Amino acid sequence: MGYLVLENGKIFKGNLIGSKKNVIGEVVFNTGMTGYEEIITDPSYKGQIVAMTYPLIGNYGVNYEDMESICPQVKGMVVRELCEMPSNWRSQNTLDGYLAEHNITGIQGIDTRDLTKTIREFGTMRGIICDSLPTEQQLTEMRQYAIINPIKEVSVKEKYHVAGSGKKIAVLDVGLKHSILYCLSKRNLDLTVFPEFTTAEEILSGGFDGLMLTNGPGDPKDNADIVENLRKMLGKIPIFGICMGHQLLALAHGGNTVKLKYGHRGSNHPVKDLLTGKMYITCQNHSYAVEETGLPKNSIISFINWNDKTVEGVIYSDKCFSVQFHPEASAGPNDAGFLFDEFVALMDEEKK
Repeated sequence: MGYLVLENGKIFKGNLIGSKKNVIGEVVFNTGMTGYEEIITDPSYKGQIVAMTYPLIGNYGVNYEDMESICPQVKGMVVRELCEMPSNWRSQNTLDGYLAEHNITGIQGIDTRDLTKTIREFGTMRGIICDSLPTEQQLTEMRQYAIINPIKEVSVKEKYHVAGSGKKIAVLDVGLKHSILYCLSKRNLDLTVFPEFTTAEEILSGGFDGLMLTNGPGDPKDNADIVENLRKMLGKIPIFGICMGHQLLALAHGGNTVKLKYGHRGSNHPVKDLLTGKMYITCQNHSYAVEETGLPKNSIISFINWNDKTVEGVIYSDKCFSVQFHPEASAGPNDAGFLFDEFVALMDEEKK
């Protein structure tokens, strides 16, 4: 027996899975039908309890090669029905076993459709998963919960190298998904991954052909030092930003970011390319968005979300561009993988 209790007082009753310990987090939902392995190991979910809207989760088990980081990043997981007997020749564990192995609590058997509608109506809320109805003290702790400095928690602590025969790329890790490195390496790029506290001077003095800004968790405005370092690099090195990198790059250009009511999370979000008129289905995971007003005159909005018309991509005249969605497509469709080729082309143009 277990409960998910939201800060607005709504109670969902189910059965605990995973470690079965009490846990507090920010409750969000993901609309992907697959990709739960990538979701629970995505550093952008640091501090969050993720509810899957698709009713059956865990049916292909857990394969350790598919992880986006070395361990789960979510605070908790919510599913309608957990598959106890996965069918997949690559499976190395059940989802329940994997969560328990890493001390992550989940809950199954609740009405995830009702939960999703509640979040859509009232917005993202804090919540607690517990084995009995929470005490007043637990409810107070839940209402005071905040995600503080998550980028510092998930970023690498020391720089490391991923060898390649092509251009030299500095990767600023603010919550790196492994698939970003895979997409860059597939293009033979020589990668050096740096911690979030790395200075502009260290990167600019390293002889790099370009800078990759990764995805990551939390409020982009909480990272003033990173924004200031980026500001020092504008116009001096080609930059490609993804998700959090997209937001940080906007702030470095003097733009603004705002928190969405319940965010965009899933592998089925439509975006429109305003330069070509094409539509792409994309993988997304973010709570914040770049505001159109406030972007500099030297910028062009390249993509918009077709559901709510929020900014999904920006091109700047100082050798920078960024997208809010995930072109590395993990988990999700690979429609937008060409953006990594555009990054290479931008660096080629810079060398001419």
